[in-house]
Amino acid sequence: MKPNFHDMSKKELRTYVLAHRDDNEAFYAYVDKINAEGNRVTHPPLKSLDDLENYPDFMEKLRGNPKPPEPE
Repeated sequence: MKPNFHDMSKKELRTYVLAHRDDNEAFYAYVDKINAEGNRVTHPPLKSLDDLENYPDFMEKLRGNPKPPEPE
């Protein structure tokens, strides 16, 4: 019996997906959970690792220091 992916936290689901790499249902549930959060930082593809300097918001998110949203 498969676990209930909907009830799993993002961290639990990620761990499950990494342990069961052939489970497409779990993978898509994980992607859906990430997309539902809506706090992703997106940017165009990098041409080199030096391009990371051009994306400070992305680098802060990777470091675990997300920048608060700017007021409108």
